[in-house]
Amino acid sequence: MNATSTGALLLCRADPETVRPLAHLLREQMLLARAGEEWSGLVPEGKPWNGGAEQDPEPVDRILGGWATALAVGSTWPVLALWWDADRAGFTLAAGFRRPVGYIWLTDGTPVGEDEALRTFAVRLGLDPVLDVQALEELTRPDPDADADARLRGLLAVLTRTGLTLPTGLSPGESADRLRSVAAVQREVDRVEWAGWRDAVRVELDAVESSRIGPWVRGPRARAVAAAQLAAGLPLLLWGARRRSGGWAAAGAVLLAQGVLGLVYERARAGADAS
Repeated sequence: MNATSTGALLLCRADPETVRPLAHLLREQMLLARAGEEWSGLVPEGKPWNGGAEQDPEPVDRILGGWATALAVGSTWPVLALWWDADRAGFTLAAGFRRPVGYIWLTDGTPVGEDEALRTFAVRLGLDPVLDVQALEELTRPDPDADADARLRGLLAVLTRTGLTLPTGLSPGESADRLRSVAAVQREVDRVEWAGWRDAVRVELDAVESSRIGPWVRGPRARAVAAAQLAAGLPLLLWGARRRSGGWAAAGAVLLAQGVLGLVYERARAGADAS
């Protein structure tokens, strides 16, 4: 593998504020930038596919596929990993707990993937089943004028209909150094860095609390719900035990546990903020 010709992009179908908490959990230094109305782009600052002092090199497609899968299983939005090296180029699409799909082209543009992968790709991204699928199928046919980079650019051209807009220079075929320099000068770019599990968990909790369900997780509403669970759970547990009804006793125990955990969480988060 020629390290200088290797590059990688992660494209998430969500805004940067939504992507940031999960991106921290990858434990990699990355640049996070907006890539259109509904998309965000993650550009690795390092080159983990080169290996390190105590690590052997690992194929870039395997690394990117792992990152995409890790982001997708913890979210409700799909993640598209694009990668290329001296010999091949391709993509991996991960969405939830479903099996990732991908496709590969050799450097000269020769397709070596399964056509069904591109049809699944279209379905999972909600693309037009006629026009967009026809455009994707063109990428699986022999074309002496289209190399691997052109194939990936064709794939991205289809995604522009979903609102994807990549900055000039953030394009397949560019080196990792070039991608990093382009991403670094974008407006509102954010550097994602691993700061340890404690800070990562706090970032994730902050994201949950700032979402639509936040008032039910922390605050007056959350405390009221926890108190109601305690008030209902204890009598129900005692009543179920007295009647020897395992189902009602279990329901009471669950309500009681949820109420206790809600109050404990509220106190723990308040203490964390105070510190």
